[in-house]
Amino acid sequence: MAFDGVTIANVVSELKKELIGGRLYKIAQPETDELLLTVKQPGGQKRLLISADASLPLIYLTDANKTSPMTAPNFCMLLRKHLQNGRITEISQPGLERIVQIGIEHLDEMGDLCRKTLIVEIMGKHSNIIFCNEENVIIDSIKRVSAAVSSVREVLPGKPYFVARTQEKLDALATDYDEFKSTLSSKPQPVFKAVYGSFTGISPILAQELCYEAGVDGERPTAALTEPDYGRLYKAFGRMAEAVREESFTPNIAYTNGSPVEFSALPLTMYGYGQTAAAQLPAKTGDSAVTYPSMSALLEHYYAEKNTLTRIRQKSSDLRRIVQTALERDIKKYDLQQRQMKDTEKRDTYRVYGELLNTYGYQSEPGARSLKALNYYTDETITIPLDPSLTAVENAKKYFEKYGKMKRTYEALSELTKEVKEEIDHLESIQSALDIALYEEDLAQIKEELTESGYIRRKGGAKKQKVTSRPFHYISSDGFHMYVGKNNYQNDELTFKFASGNDWWFHAKQMPGSHVIVKMENAEELPDRTFEEAARLAAYYSKGRNQEKVEIDYVQKKHVKKPGGGKPGFVVYYTNYSMAIDSDISGIRTAD
Repeated sequence: MAFDGVTIANVVSELKKELIGGRLYKIAQPETDELLLTVKQPGGQKRLLISADASLPLIYLTDANKTSPMTAPNFCMLLRKHLQNGRITEISQPGLERIVQIGIEHLDEMGDLCRKTLIVEIMGKHSNIIFCNEENVIIDSIKRVSAAVSSVREVLPGKPYFVARTQEKLDALATDYDEFKSTLSSKPQPVFKAVYGSFTGISPILAQELCYEAGVDGERPTAALTEPDYGRLYKAFGRMAEAVREESFTPNIAYTNGSPVEFSALPLTMYGYGQTAAAQLPAKTGDSAVTYPSMSALLEHYYAEKNTLTRIRQKSSDLRRIVQTALERDIKKYDLQQRQMKDTEKRDTYRVYGELLNTYGYQSEPGARSLKALNYYTDETITIPLDPSLTAVENAKKYFEKYGKMKRTYEALSELTKEVKEEIDHLESIQSALDIALYEEDLAQIKEELTESGYIRRKGGAKKQKVTSRPFHYISSDGFHMYVGKNNYQNDELTFKFASGNDWWFHAKQMPGSHVIVKMENAEELPDRTFEEAARLAAYYSKGRNQEKVEIDYVQKKHVKKPGGGKPGFVVYYTNYSMAIDSDISGIRTAD
């Protein structure tokens, strides 16, 4: 999935049509490395999302708004000071670099007209948002880069801005045939690698597409290319460059078996799919190339969930660390207790030794090191080791003391290991809840559970947070409503407060996972297809979601009980049905 120079060219083409002439009405910084610009146009407001996140840099138009922090970060305040109500005059891309330059006019404190540039660099971990003056000197950036971090270029206030040239690549929009051929032939590597390694803005997937259009095997070495091969390859390359110059783009995503394979600003003909408009494809199934009305719509659709998950992963890192630390501690404690339990396995042997010595001790010779005696529990003759310095009675007393000590250890450890195992299961269930959390409200509920369980100390005077997180809601193919708990509190709420006695309850067998409730309403029976879909939900929202098959227990809710003193989300049931099923929920409709 390449956010390459051609994709940037498509985005810039859209931004020029939608934003030039508009005024910056609002400037917000919802995340530490993200801006949300609201631009007023005669036809209404437009929102531009810019993210310099190292793992997921983005720039696209969106209709969605985002909550901003109560106190705006310094970079946001700086932009508001200089650019609030400024007019966007120019949006450009140097060559096919992954850079967007937004020119803005505004009035300074003296009422004089000034020009500033907001530069967005979409370059993986080097992504940045840089604010420059008319002389191309950096005023500030959302990420400051010192010489200690980069020897190529400093990004600091007062430093001149320039595009870092870390690779000697040619401009794909200004390359003639001779330069194209000589450049590729000088690189002894597969053709598609030579193409994307020689020209700016070309990603590996686009290079493979150009080879496909030219009828050239992209894995062939450049040395094996003939003159006709170069001719066809340059013709396909020229069509690509012409489409960029004419801003003739076709944003599309290629799907295989319902899963996105690649996206591009130009048609991906190498997948051989017929193209379908996004609006006509409610569920992504089978093989298809889905086209979108704009690259922004494509990016928002494709990255919305991924971006949300990335952000939630970052925000949940502290909670994950707390859970992981407690889990590692409990697992070590449990392993130690299990070894100690193993050491107590001989306790009954010592008891029998003591009893037999009391019975047959009179047969023992003084100073003997062992005694053979009939074990009347098994009718077998056994050999009892003896301490030669002690009498038979004293040896018996010693064995009874060992037995008593081991018995007390066993009884204490039996209770302790049960408690520690319950803690491990509880922490693993919280870990599973963190894996499926989608929103900050979900994390707040998990944090509250950790606080009430004693893993997080509640700050003095802090009150219990109001919960706004809600379970997942699906509708089966037969029209039944299915609910999935996101965490232990929601599992308890669904099972013991929301569900009725005849509703069906599903859960992955003997592993952390969500409770799934199927509401029966006034139905007398649940169709087999709904049973399977609910089971798939239970499999997907469990620790075993990556297994080929997951065993699912299901039973009517009235047979599910809460054990006294049980931890949140923990239940018992004694009569149930089971099925083994996969965790594919792609065909199950959400209620939203």
